[in-house]
Amino acid sequence: MILDNFATLIGSVSSGGVLSGALATAAATYKGASAGFNVMDLGPLALGGNQVGDTGSGERLNTEISILQTLTSAGAATVQFQLIQADDSALTTNVQVINQTDAFAYTVLTAGTVVPLVWDKAAPYTPKRYVGIAVVVGTAALTNGTGQFFAAVVKDVQDVKNIYYKSGFAVS
Repeated sequence: MILDNFATLIGSVSSGGVLSGALATAAATYKGASAGFNVMDLGPLALGGNQVGDTGSGERLNTEISILQTLTSAGAATVQFQLIQADDSALTTNVQVINQTDAFAYTVLTAGTVVPLVWDKAAPYTPKRYVGIAVVVGTAALTNGTGQFFAAVVKDVQDVKNIYYKSGFAVS
Protein backbone atom coordinates (compact mmCIF):
# COMPACT_ATOMS: atom_id res chain seq x y z
CA MET A 1 0.00 0.00 0.00
CA ILE A 2 1.29 3.44 -0.89
CA LEU A 3 0.20 6.40 1.23
CA ASP A 4 -0.05 9.94 -0.12
CA ASN A 5 -0.31 12.84 2.34
CA PHE A 6 -2.71 14.57 -0.06
CA ALA A 7 -5.00 11.52 0.10
CA THR A 8 -4.93 11.24 3.90
CA LEU A 9 -8.37 11.96 5.35
CA ILE A 10 -7.69 11.40 9.06
CA GLY A 11 -4.31 11.82 10.73
CA SER A 12 -0.89 12.22 9.13
CA VAL A 13 2.22 10.33 8.08
CA SER A 14 5.63 11.49 9.33
CA SER A 15 8.68 11.62 7.07
CA GLY A 16 9.75 8.38 8.77
CA GLY A 17 6.49 6.67 7.80
CA VAL A 18 4.93 6.74 11.29
CA LEU A 19 1.14 7.14 11.32
CA SER A 20 -0.49 9.63 13.69
CA GLY A 21 -4.21 9.50 14.27
CA ALA A 22 -6.97 11.85 15.28
CA LEU A 23 -8.92 11.56 18.50
CA ALA A 24 -12.69 11.08 18.77
CA THR A 25 -14.11 10.57 22.25
CA ALA A 26 -17.56 12.02 23.07
CA ALA A 27 -20.69 10.48 21.57
CA ALA A 28 -20.86 12.77 18.53
CA THR A 29 -20.09 12.98 14.81
CA TYR A 30 -16.53 14.01 13.98
CA LYS A 31 -15.72 15.40 10.53
CA GLY A 32 -13.74 18.10 8.81
CA ALA A 33 -11.10 20.45 10.16
CA SER A 34 -13.06 21.12 13.36
CA ALA A 35 -12.32 17.49 14.34
CA GLY A 36 -8.71 17.68 13.16
CA PHE A 37 -9.59 15.66 10.05
CA ASN A 38 -8.45 16.44 6.53
CA VAL A 39 -10.84 17.29 3.70
CA MET A 40 -10.17 16.52 0.05
CA ASP A 41 -10.94 19.43 -2.29
CA LEU A 42 -11.93 18.10 -5.71
CA GLY A 43 -12.78 21.54 -7.05
CA PRO A 44 -11.79 23.07 -10.36
CA LEU A 45 -8.09 23.62 -10.86
CA ALA A 46 -8.56 27.10 -12.31
CA LEU A 47 -11.29 29.63 -12.94
CA GLY A 48 -13.41 28.17 -15.71
CA GLY A 49 -11.46 24.92 -15.40
CA ASN A 50 -12.68 21.40 -15.21
CA GLN A 51 -15.78 20.53 -13.21
CA VAL A 52 -15.86 18.41 -10.09
CA GLY A 53 -15.69 14.81 -11.23
CA ASP A 54 -17.09 11.68 -9.63
CA THR A 55 -13.93 10.18 -8.16
CA GLY A 56 -15.76 6.94 -7.36
CA SER A 57 -16.38 6.17 -11.02
CA GLY A 58 -13.79 4.54 -13.20
CA GLU A 59 -11.02 2.61 -11.48
CA ARG A 60 -11.99 1.44 -8.00
CA LEU A 61 -10.71 3.38 -5.00
CA ASN A 62 -10.92 2.42 -1.35
CA THR A 63 -10.74 4.27 1.90
CA GLU A 64 -8.72 2.41 4.50
CA ILE A 65 -9.47 3.27 8.11
CA SER A 66 -6.81 2.02 10.52
CA ILE A 67 -7.40 1.62 14.23
CA LEU A 68 -4.12 2.75 15.80
CA GLN A 69 -4.97 1.81 19.38
CA THR A 70 -7.52 -0.50 20.97
CA LEU A 71 -10.66 1.48 21.75
CA THR A 72 -11.83 1.85 25.35
CA SER A 73 -15.16 2.99 26.78
CA ALA A 74 -16.87 3.13 30.16
CA GLY A 75 -20.13 2.24 28.39
CA ALA A 76 -21.28 0.43 25.27
CA ALA A 77 -19.82 2.81 22.67
CA THR A 78 -20.31 2.18 18.98
CA VAL A 79 -18.30 3.57 16.07
CA GLN A 80 -19.45 4.05 12.49
CA PHE A 81 -17.38 5.34 9.58
CA GLN A 82 -18.86 7.31 6.67
CA LEU A 83 -17.35 8.56 3.43
CA ILE A 84 -19.18 11.84 2.86
CA GLN A 85 -19.30 14.71 0.39
CA ALA A 86 -20.51 18.27 0.91
CA ASP A 87 -20.66 21.72 -0.63
CA ASP A 88 -18.31 23.28 1.96
CA SER A 89 -14.91 22.40 3.40
CA ALA A 90 -16.41 22.11 6.90
CA LEU A 91 -18.51 19.21 5.54
CA THR A 92 -21.69 20.72 6.98
CA THR A 93 -23.64 22.01 3.94
CA ASN A 94 -25.70 19.57 1.87
CA VAL A 95 -23.86 16.55 3.26
CA GLN A 96 -24.41 13.27 1.45
CA VAL A 97 -23.14 9.85 2.53
CA ILE A 98 -21.38 8.06 -0.33
CA ASN A 99 -20.74 4.88 1.66
CA GLN A 100 -20.76 3.81 5.31
CA THR A 101 -20.05 0.92 7.64
CA ASP A 102 -22.29 -0.56 10.28
CA ALA A 103 -22.05 0.84 13.80
CA PHE A 104 -19.37 -1.41 15.30
CA ALA A 105 -19.19 -2.20 19.00
CA TYR A 106 -16.00 -0.56 20.26
CA THR A 107 -14.72 -3.93 21.52
CA VAL A 108 -14.15 -5.25 17.98
CA LEU A 109 -12.01 -2.27 16.97
CA THR A 110 -8.67 -3.35 18.39
CA ALA A 111 -5.26 -1.92 17.49
CA GLY A 112 -4.22 -3.01 14.02
CA THR A 113 -7.75 -3.48 12.71
CA VAL A 114 -8.26 -2.16 9.19
CA VAL A 115 -11.78 -1.15 8.19
CA PRO A 116 -12.20 -0.97 4.40
CA LEU A 117 -14.70 1.39 2.85
CA VAL A 118 -15.15 1.36 -0.93
CA TRP A 119 -15.31 4.79 -2.55
CA ASP A 120 -18.53 4.26 -4.51
CA LYS A 121 -19.88 6.53 -7.21
CA ALA A 122 -21.74 9.54 -5.89
CA ALA A 123 -24.68 8.58 -8.13
CA PRO A 124 -27.55 9.11 -7.88
CA TYR A 125 -26.22 12.27 -6.23
CA THR A 126 -24.25 14.87 -8.15
CA PRO A 127 -20.56 14.82 -7.16
CA LYS A 128 -19.64 17.58 -4.72
CA ARG A 129 -16.42 19.51 -4.30
CA TYR A 130 -15.42 18.39 -0.79
CA VAL A 131 -14.99 14.81 0.43
CA GLY A 132 -14.05 13.51 3.87
CA ILE A 133 -14.58 10.89 6.51
CA ALA A 134 -17.08 11.18 9.34
CA VAL A 135 -16.58 9.14 12.50
CA VAL A 136 -19.84 8.67 14.39
CA VAL A 137 -19.36 7.69 18.04
CA GLY A 138 -22.67 6.53 19.46
CA THR A 139 -24.31 5.28 22.67
CA ALA A 140 -21.39 6.16 25.00
CA ALA A 141 -18.10 8.02 24.93
CA LEU A 142 -14.74 6.50 24.08
CA THR A 143 -12.12 7.00 26.80
CA ASN A 144 -8.91 6.92 24.75
CA GLY A 145 -6.45 9.73 25.40
CA THR A 146 -4.63 9.89 22.07
CA GLY A 147 -5.57 9.59 18.41
CA GLN A 148 -7.13 6.27 17.54
CA PHE A 149 -8.08 6.69 13.87
CA PHE A 150 -6.11 7.07 10.64
CA ALA A 151 -7.76 7.06 7.21
CA ALA A 152 -6.46 7.39 3.68
CA VAL A 153 -7.66 6.92 0.13
CA VAL A 154 -5.84 3.91 -1.31
CA LYS A 155 -5.91 1.80 -4.44
CA ASP A 156 -5.97 -1.51 -2.55
CA VAL A 157 -6.67 -2.20 1.11
CA GLN A 158 -3.76 -3.77 2.96
CA ASP A 159 -5.26 -6.59 5.00
CA VAL A 160 -2.36 -7.63 7.22
CA LYS A 161 -4.43 -9.88 9.48
CA ASN A 162 -5.39 -12.18 6.60
CA ILE A 163 -2.15 -12.65 4.65
CA TYR A 164 -0.96 -15.73 6.52
CA TYR A 165 -2.39 -19.10 5.56
CA LYS A 166 -1.79 -22.61 6.87
CA SER A 167 1.21 -24.35 5.39
CA GLY A 168 1.28 -27.87 4.02
CA PHE A 169 -1.85 -27.74 1.90
CA ALA A 170 -1.99 -29.24 -1.58
CA VAL A 171 -3.60 -27.84 -4.70
CA SER A 172 -4.92 -30.44 -7.10
